[in-house]
Amino acid sequence: MTRPPRPAGPVRLGALAIALCAPAGAAFAQQQSPAPASGAAGAAWQRCTAMASGEARLACFDQWAGQQAWRQGPATAAAPAPATGKSQPATASAAQAGDNAPPTPVDTTLPATRVIDVAQVEGCRDEQYSTLSRFWELESGSDCGTFRFRGYRPISISVVASDTVNRRPSSPAADHTAATAVDYRTTETRIQLSVRTKLAQGLLTQGHPTLKDSLWVGYTQQSYWQLFSPDISRPFRATDHEPEVMYVYPTDAKLPFGWRWRYSGIGLVHQSNGQNLPLSRSWNRAYLMTGMELDNRWTVNARVWKRLKESAGDDDNPDIVEYMGRGEVQVGWNYDRDNNLSLTARNSFGSTQRGSVRLEWMRAVGNDLGGAKSNLRFHTSLFSGYGDTITDYNRKRTVFSVGLSLVDF
Repeated sequence: MTRPPRPAGPVRLGALAIALCAPAGAAFAQQQSPAPASGAAGAAWQRCTAMASGEARLACFDQWAGQQAWRQGPATAAAPAPATGKSQPATASAAQAGDNAPPTPVDTTLPATRVIDVAQVEGCRDEQYSTLSRFWELESGSDCGTFRFRGYRPISISVVASDTVNRRPSSPAADHTAATAVDYRTTETRIQLSVRTKLAQGLLTQGHPTLKDSLWVGYTQQSYWQLFSPDISRPFRATDHEPEVMYVYPTDAKLPFGWRWRYSGIGLVHQSNGQNLPLSRSWNRAYLMTGMELDNRWTVNARVWKRLKESAGDDDNPDIVEYMGRGEVQVGWNYDRDNNLSLTARNSFGSTQRGSVRLEWMRAVGNDLGGAKSNLRFHTSLFSGYGDTITDYNRKRTVFSVGLSLVDF
């Protein structure tokens, strides 16, 4: 790995002294050293101290010292007040944001912030890095390696109430309309399983000091279970299967108003309900995707897709794009460390202007138990439109759900 330029002079000598003394005096250093006690810099200090290799420890402290020198530059220098002549901080105090505010992600385009590249302890769970960087492992410091299972969409179980339920699914394709209606209830449970793994990385970014592209495969399964319908033996009303393959490239660039363009990608996805005629529904799509973020509070992800053509005899749902859309935009807001809201909108971009809107709120559950961060979320969702399931692709309905979800594992 190419090491970023080392600071010269006293900063370099100070890092050398710290690195040499760290193994014998780790406990003393934790009490007496000027390293920050909390936050990204404090975590980096602790990782450097714990390293067994003297060379790696020296490099880690070297970068940490350079980071402190950069932080103490003109951006944080004291500025005189116009009226009194007394010095005032040029930047706002971090305390004003509150202890539960999302941390400001590091800017890895600056060599002094690449401490994690040496340590690489937490990887895709390191909150020094932004939401999108950790989710897609866009940088070497947010990398968790290949062939490790990670969450994709939330793994959830919830209770659902809707204004209508599709008791007799239909499609304009021949022999694709149910012969009889089933007495389903509008109250049911929803179960979603979703995982992914990285197959390869660094395919087109070989030699770059921090950025990493990646190739992924994922699988999502969503089922609606008629748990509250004992009179019809509580069947699974609809189950969607969605295998997917996607390539992600870290197109990092500065955008106006503080936004950062973080990634672009392409993908192929198949979605079907695994049923026989007359209930069989399926389609295949190729898509382009991209995402950007503002600090660690706002994210915007977008996809546009093209359905892969099928023969008339194999097409279960020839008009599906007019209902489930040709693209979607998702806007996410990290209100604080424990609360996240998101809005996902789909549209057909045609004369019909059909689509859907989904509003979701997730709140962390169990963060106060044992002092460890919890990946469990209280999950509330409101959906309105077409395509809540592929079986219901041409039926509009409004669905409210409450449950628990597992994310970011």
